Amino acid sequence: MEVKAKARFIRMSPRKVRLVVDLVRGMTVKEAQSQLKFMKKAAAVPVSKLLNSAVANAVHNFNLDAQNLYIKEILADGGPVLGRWRARAFGRAAPIRKRTTHISITLDEKEVAPAKIAKVAKQAKKESAKTPTN
Repeated sequence: MEVKAKARFIRMSPRKVRLVVDLVRGMTVKEAQSQLKFMKKAAAVPVSKLLNSAVANAVHNFNLDAQNLYIKEILADGGPVLGRWRARAFGRAAPIRKRTTHISITLDEKEVAPAKIAKVAKQAKKESAKTPTN
């Protein structure tokens, strides 16, 4: 099951956020969290908060196991641009573009292979046969 979360109007350039987003795309949640924790980019903070929010949504709303989640899709799109002006020489003005970013993330569960499920069930059956019943 897919779980989605969005962070909108982040006051950071999408180009800078994409550097961080591209590193964690496709990782498991645990790997991505540790990667973001030790990253020196400022964009790692809002991306980490969004990832934690998406995991909380998955666990609380959909009863999914956080261990089985991975980042299926993560995007950093441009939001509205704030226009400001900077004074220049000879009475002129130059524009300053203060950019914003919309980050969206989609988490999905890892598919557990049918052979692995059968192996786990077989092992559980063996263990239950070993324990004596009263």
